Amino acid sequence: MKIASAAKSLIAGIAAGSAAAITAVQDNVLTTGEGVTIALAVLGAWGITYAVPNKQNNTGI
Repeated sequence: MKIASAAKSLIAGIAAGSAAAITAVQDNVLTTGEGVTIALAVLGAWGITYAVPNKQNNTGI
């Protein structure tokens, strides 16, 4: 596991979770379904982002 891949997926999870949370609490109430949606957004972002490899540097630098 490379640090760049883990950091990339961590940031993606935070971004997805915060976007879902902001949308969920627009009415000042967080329901169980909205909590599940936030958790699934974070987990989905972690999994998808971690699975996609970083672009390889082929410039020889």
